Amino acid sequence: MTIKVGDRIPQATLATLTADGPVRVGTDTLFAGRTVAVFAVPGAFTPTCSAKHLPGFIENAEEIKKRGVDEIMCVAVNDAFVMGAWGESAGANDKVTMVADGNGDFAAALGLSMDASNYGLGTRSQRYSMLVKDGVVTALNIEDPGAFNVSSAEHLLTQI
Repeated sequence: MTIKVGDRIPQATLATLTADGPVRVGTDTLFAGRTVAVFAVPGAFTPTCSAKHLPGFIENAEEIKKRGVDEIMCVAVNDAFVMGAWGESAGANDKVTMVADGNGDFAAALGLSMDASNYGLGTRSQRYSMLVKDGVVTALNIEDPGAFNVSSAEHLLTQI
């Protein structure tokens, strides 16, 4: 079943890259007591993700945070090293936290997995954005396959 507005974020373990290496963190910790803007992409360094999706959130990070968002997270079914390298190359720095869903467990728990085997990518996350307040989804924007419209930073800004 696909997550919807009003649902609580399911339990899953994700990872971020620190100077000491990957750090695993549970969704209960990531989302508890704060407002988080989350967007997911099918893969780091892929064309739309690198040219439009991540850059839009980097460019709009200040405005998003001014509206009460504590953190912006980019999630992809990649490992923490790839996510760290992608964030560094894109200039995400302190604007967007790059989060690895290495095995796709979070995407599956949300009901937002997709089969990208035709592109040699295996199981990945669908493209989406959402706003989460204290672990509860308050806005959810799931893209149609191959589209990039409703999951953009600009669209999410209209919902904050």
